[in-house]
Amino acid sequence: MIVVAGCAARVPPGPPNPATFPRTRPELTNYRETSHYSDVRSFLDSLRTLRAPLAFGSIGKTSEGREIPFVIASRPLVYTPSEARRLGRPIVYVQGNIHAGEVEGKEALLALLRDLAFAGKANALDSIVLIAVPIYNADGNERFAPQSVNRTEQNGPEMVGVRANAQGLDLNRDYVKAEAPETRASLIMFNTWDPDVFVDLHTTDGSFHGYALTYSPSLSPAAVFGGAYARDSLLPVLRERMRTRDGFEVFDYGNFVSDGRGLVADTTVAEGWETYDARPRFGTNYYGIRGRIGILSEAYSHDPLERRIASTYAFVNEILSLVGEKGAAIRSVTARADSQPLAWGRSPDSVQMVAIRSEVIATPRMMDVIKEDIETTGDSSLTQPGVPRGQRRTGRFRPIRMPVYDRFTSTLNRTPPAAYVVAPEDTAVVTLLRLHGIRVDRSDTAWTARGESFVIDSITTAQRAFQGHHEVRLTGHWERGLQTLPPKSFIVSTAQPRGALIVYLLEPESDDGFTTWNLFDARLQKGGRFPVKRIFDLRRGRGAAIRRSSASTEPELQN
Repeated sequence: MIVVAGCAARVPPGPPNPATFPRTRPELTNYRETSHYSDVRSFLDSLRTLRAPLAFGSIGKTSEGREIPFVIASRPLVYTPSEARRLGRPIVYVQGNIHAGEVEGKEALLALLRDLAFAGKANALDSIVLIAVPIYNADGNERFAPQSVNRTEQNGPEMVGVRANAQGLDLNRDYVKAEAPETRASLIMFNTWDPDVFVDLHTTDGSFHGYALTYSPSLSPAAVFGGAYARDSLLPVLRERMRTRDGFEVFDYGNFVSDGRGLVADTTVAEGWETYDARPRFGTNYYGIRGRIGILSEAYSHDPLERRIASTYAFVNEILSLVGEKGAAIRSVTARADSQPLAWGRSPDSVQMVAIRSEVIATPRMMDVIKEDIETTGDSSLTQPGVPRGQRRTGRFRPIRMPVYDRFTSTLNRTPPAAYVVAPEDTAVVTLLRLHGIRVDRSDTAWTARGESFVIDSITTAQRAFQGHHEVRLTGHWERGLQTLPPKSFIVSTAQPRGALIVYLLEPESDDGFTTWNLFDARLQKGGRFPVKRIFDLRRGRGAAIRRSSASTEPELQN
């Protein structure tokens, strides 16, 4: 981790007061413009110059060498993960700008940091530790172009950045393969600070609905702790508070089926509301499989910028307050998510199956979903930013009863073995496992153990490249027997806090594991053996040297 070393911005002398607080670029331009990277750095420098009770740092650098700033906010202020843990409070990690054209998360997070830091009265910072990363995709942010080019379905501002990072990678599809420096930096932050709650701030791309903001918990059925808790205990309360306290209608994230079929296979459904993909390549799904709470926030792209910032600001503020109120319950969720896989190695009866493939539910809930009427203009003119040519918004909204596809069910479960064994030559796999915060041991000598190996029956490789990869899908069967393991084999015990994630990453038939992203391609052949084996019993003698992730190093901060 690298200390942020920016120049202090000029601020008026004297004690801080609302008249001298720094303003975001939208606030200074009547919401016509969004912040450049330099604006974000200047804003944070201004907070530091005003001696805001905040700690400043960098999670790492982008591929173009820009520092990715983060800010720690709490009362009392903490500077290290160990200090945060001693407070015994939930840690909340909020990230903006992963898709750099989706700008309101960046702006709302900056304004909220300022307002919470200088608030004289009690607020969420008295009961949580906040980690704020306002400009995660800093390189993409600087690729400014007209909104009509970079964000065709968004209502301003006129100039915005792009979705991808400087490498052309979608950072919200990178959480498993972790190829971008931004992703690797964020995984180290996750491992180091171990936040209880992760919030990812976005903007919608499509349907004309009646909600200022839509949201989602972790959708993967493998997110058995944080996913269910967020869905059933946190988000319903947030929805009610957003309506009654903040004046914003919010709803479960989705798009109308009629706007383009995605997950719903039933072609008889004329209209419905469907959510997004449940795989862990998406940040909030990934974080749920780590055993924590992930929340996706999607501001409404067809609202003007000022309203999008306001709804995102309110949503994050309500999350922080609610997490503070439910701190004991949330910390309990974290503890249970960690302790369950630890028991897998001690008691076979404690093992719970992990869902490694899923599909959207076939029996959705019927709910009222608010839809806006869109009119055809009769010509090909562009009436409003973000509205297709030849159409215009009417401002007429109506609730429509329809099926809501917002949950997934498992289609393939796997029982965690005592351990997976990775071949000595697969060092890239081991490096990536450790980056995900997974402990990997190594055997010093050859040994044998009860276990099983996977026989590959078929290999399906996607013809079209996605994020630079041709995704792979395997089918096959496991054969039990005594496994002979060479010296220097890598041993990945599932009896560790991220046990479910281990299963998801290493199972050959997982829908978004290391196999999917080509880490084993050179060693895959039909009828052959998959290079990762399962072991049922680790009690046989072996010399193991534990190698822990370097992500355990505490970041350096600057006040």
